[in-house]
Amino acid sequence: MFDWFERAAAGASLLCLIHCAGLPLLLAALPALSRAFALPESLHLWLLGFAIPASGSALLFGFRQHRAWPPLAAGAIGLALLSAGVLRFGGGRLETAVTMAGSLCLIAAHVGNWRRRHGRHRHG
Repeated sequence: MFDWFERAAAGASLLCLIHCAGLPLLLAALPALSRAFALPESLHLWLLGFAIPASGSALLFGFRQHRAWPPLAAGAIGLALLSAGVLRFGGGRLETAVTMAGSLCLIAAHVGNWRRRHGRHRHG
């Protein structure tokens, strides 16, 4: 069950990154498409509402198993950046950069969490 949470949360983070990086490029290249597929303003808030419990649960479950702080810290930073992107910088120039940084932190956190739970981390 923990693997499902981890995969869902990591997948959502990856989709967020693709959305943040790819959608603006696609919309810039195809202006007509932006009119046909206007996304509601509340979409990012809904996605954040999914990301916080999904990622938070997966990272906490993993932490209970491996007791390693780095994935939990990276995930907390990622969620904070996603929250800032949506709640503080929404619609502004920094929204995409802050949200992409948050997505990258979350992806790294979930990969690290998964590796530690499965005993595949490297000793330094």
